[in-house]
Amino acid sequence: MIENPFITYGYESPEYFCDRKAETRELVTMLANGNHVALISPRRMGKTGLIHHCFAQDRIQEQFYTFLIDIYATKNLQDMVYRLGQGIVNRLKSRGQSAIDSFLRFVTSLRTGISFDGLGNASWNIGMGDIKSPDFTLEEIFNYLKAANKKCIVAIDEFQAIANYPEQNVEELMRTHVQNCRNAVFIFSGSQKSMMSEMFSSPARPFYQSVSMLFLKPVALTEYEIFARGHFEKAGKQIAENVVKTIYERFDGITWYLQKVLNQLFATKDSVAIEDVDKAVQQIIHQNEEAYKDVLYQLTARQRDLLIAVSKEHKAKQITGASFIKRYNLSSTSSVQKSAQTLIDKQLLTHQQGIYELYDKFMSEWLQQS
Repeated sequence: MIENPFITYGYESPEYFCDRKAETRELVTMLANGNHVALISPRRMGKTGLIHHCFAQDRIQEQFYTFLIDIYATKNLQDMVYRLGQGIVNRLKSRGQSAIDSFLRFVTSLRTGISFDGLGNASWNIGMGDIKSPDFTLEEIFNYLKAANKKCIVAIDEFQAIANYPEQNVEELMRTHVQNCRNAVFIFSGSQKSMMSEMFSSPARPFYQSVSMLFLKPVALTEYEIFARGHFEKAGKQIAENVVKTIYERFDGITWYLQKVLNQLFATKDSVAIEDVDKAVQQIIHQNEEAYKDVLYQLTARQRDLLIAVSKEHKAKQITGASFIKRYNLSSTSSVQKSAQTLIDKQLLTHQQGIYELYDKFMSEWLQQS
């Protein structure tokens, strides 16, 4: 049993994973029947947790080798291939030296950068610059997947990153490799809905109609209430009616924020009342205040003003309209457009279906108080 049941990072076990029963069944069924899947939702909704949870299911563990690769921070094909190789090797470590030896028989371009100690434990000694020919190494990795003695599931997290690589052919390259790899199914997970939808739904894109689409929505409030109350009661603690509802509505049901606030409440209170919710949120904001100040310091005055304006609206619409610009004393329409795009590129703002809001809802609350 872990000390705090409200996990904020990673995956522990089904006991600490809230609901997603229907999504788990659907995703497991898709994968087991050979379907590639595009898993799409806003960040912090629980996509990665759901992937881990599916990988923990008996049916998946018995039939597949599983790999989860995060390419969120990658900037080019070389970077992605590096993360892919590193992620597979790290996953194979638990299966011993023979599993990694099998990988290196196919991925010869990485052989000199992986060493073993006296106990057979592998070390990844490869730098980004060691990926001399990323196209070739990528082909080797797919050759390994094709030859594995069990079918593989490869989940690539924040897959939309490849659309921004400077190389022009990455989508075509990946589509070709995926199409020719009959021994693996892929989960393409992403948080930028418009970009992910475009990649998989547009006839002009290589991945058109190549996947089953799964859009992840918030866990139902009733399920979260049962989950939270159960863990408080199991620990001999109390949580008042409507506490979970208050947090849920304040943060739009987004999993990570629910977990973060409940984690704080569980750690600091034996009996939680409604008024404790705001205290917990303020404690979390205070813990991150210096980081928020650093973010603002790196912005121009116009970008900072727009970020504050959007935070005060919570969900801002028509930010280039005269009323919005006047209400927050912003400069011009062109300046707002330019600042908005910069803030989106910096992943400080999101823009979905005409609505702008801050990625970090705690930072949004902090700005509202400033």
